[in-house]
Amino acid sequence: MEPDDLEPRVRHIFDRKLVRRGTGPYSARTDAEVDRALRRLFAAEGLGGVRIEGLKRMAGGASKEQFAFSLQHDAAPVPERLVLRMDPLESIAETCRLREAQILRAMRGVVPVPRVRFVDPEGEHLGQPGLITTFVSGVTKPTDVDSASVSGVGARFGARWAGRLAPQFLRHLVAIHDFPWRRSDLDAFAAPSAGTRQAAIRQVSWWARVWRDDRTEPVPLITWTECWLREHAPICDEPVVVHGDYRMGNFMFEEPSGEISAVLDWELAHLGDFHADLGWATQRLFGGWDERGGFLVGGLLSREAFLEQYQKLSGRVIDPEKLHYYEVLGAWKCAVMQLGPGVRVPLEGNSHQDLVLTWLASAGSVLLADIVSLMRRK
Repeated sequence: MEPDDLEPRVRHIFDRKLVRRGTGPYSARTDAEVDRALRRLFAAEGLGGVRIEGLKRMAGGASKEQFAFSLQHDAAPVPERLVLRMDPLESIAETCRLREAQILRAMRGVVPVPRVRFVDPEGEHLGQPGLITTFVSGVTKPTDVDSASVSGVGARFGARWAGRLAPQFLRHLVAIHDFPWRRSDLDAFAAPSAGTRQAAIRQVSWWARVWRDDRTEPVPLITWTECWLREHAPICDEPVVVHGDYRMGNFMFEEPSGEISAVLDWELAHLGDFHADLGWATQRLFGGWDERGGFLVGGLLSREAFLEQYQKLSGRVIDPEKLHYYEVLGAWKCAVMQLGPGVRVPLEGNSHQDLVLTWLASAGSVLLADIVSLMRRK
């Protein structure tokens, strides 16, 4: 197993980023530019009589430009509300629209997800890689509970909403991990070998590549943690679909029912160890606190209840050593994002979210402190 073991498609995305990096700076797309780009894509798809209405930039998110619009054409005379997710020149998380489209298609009927309508994986028609899905109604945080959040982090739910959402949050995670992925078209993914350390090593290599490409100055703790993660990489008995960013802010729900209408942001999805999603969801960054100061996973339920109920619903046994490993890996990944591309991308002006990324980069020291705290807990 090579130290830089990467899935072929992931390697392609990183190599492509380095080629495109020097073509910046990048400016946020205007509505007129997006309209023209959409028409090029729809013409290539063979659509006639295209009518695009209500094109509007969507707020939120730190890595993709997002636009909502309605589409009509000769074969579909009734307007359909759609969402375009398009890459800027660079982002805090460089990922693949083809992989995102494939995993969304695979998850239809498993958990609530938007339906994929079109994908331009290399940006041949849109100018930048992009994905178009159906529009899903709902909110990411209650409108009747005061909270401030950025990219979904920091939302508050309160006991009433948490009681409705927590069981669904757990049930959908179990369904993702139970999904029989070998039966689906996921050829942009390369599964790690069962019974080996490859699942963990590939994740370390992924983010080590990000750090190598994007760091602006050395951070010894980042390098030391990478060495620790490689040395302690656990065996994955059986790879599952890992959402990769399962947390508050990445699901929508309807009001007043509290029914989750969509699980969002699959761009970090991969095949790997189920402990990876657990370690990610239990990070302090992605949680909240109850009125007594107790930590809540996803702002919904205690860490103990989350892990206990996951085991009960899934029938899986959580290995504390593996969970700890993936908690460290999650904190390290976040630190790499904030202190690597979170600093470099706005410095080079290659994103539409320079101010947001600069603000997020300030969390780097907090994430380094989380790594230290996790190591001491060990």
